[in-house]
Amino acid sequence: MPTPHIESKEEQIAPLVIMPGDPKRVEYITKNYLEDYELVNEVRGELAYTGYYKGKKVTIFSSGMGIPSMGIYSHELFKFYNVETIIRVGSAGSYNENLNVNDLFIVNSSYSESKYAKDYCNKTNDIVESNQELTNLISETAKSLDYQVKIGRCYSAEAFYTKDFDMNDMRETKKCDCVEMETYSLFTNAKELNKKASCILTISDSFITGESLSSEEREKNFNKMITLVLESILKID
Repeated sequence: MPTPHIESKEEQIAPLVIMPGDPKRVEYITKNYLEDYELVNEVRGELAYTGYYKGKKVTIFSSGMGIPSMGIYSHELFKFYNVETIIRVGSAGSYNENLNVNDLFIVNSSYSESKYAKDYCNKTNDIVESNQELTNLISETAKSLDYQVKIGRCYSAEAFYTKDFDMNDMRETKKCDCVEMETYSLFTNAKELNKKASCILTISDSFITGESLSSEEREKNFNKMITLVLESILKID
């Protein structure tokens, strides 16, 4: 059944969803990795394709940017389209001198100062965890591919441009290794609706060294991350 933000029929969305933020990354993954795919959503420019990776049905769906946008799309997919698992793939900025540009990072918990959980489900927790079983599966898949990954907590921010931000406090007190803008609402929705969610990030910026990937590199050069998530879903029943 269509929602205000998704035009797909229920059967057009797979139980497994891979969720980049960028619609162009959705197109890149679909056209370079999937077979027999079809476009199933383009409302508001948030693209979704459903197809097959090595025989496994999967939907690639863009979340847009930020906690509210991810909150809307993941809620509707979990609640109205019977999606069981969403894995976010995206980029992040590193706070850690041992977490460098192009490193792969698996998020096992997300910290945020957002009021999203209070508004969504009347919860006041500022840390929410990924699904541990799913996160372990991704980590084991990385080992089988001989990929080096790091695992830890990210800060899920509401503002991209900030004033008087204390990176040391975020790193040392809040124990966050990097920053992105979507995991907090994804993990909150999954917990509340008894679904599964995890996240794989590629470090695109370092706040330690100042190094940064270009927009084109962010769109197209995340192939290790994409391979890792696709190989991981093959192991999900």
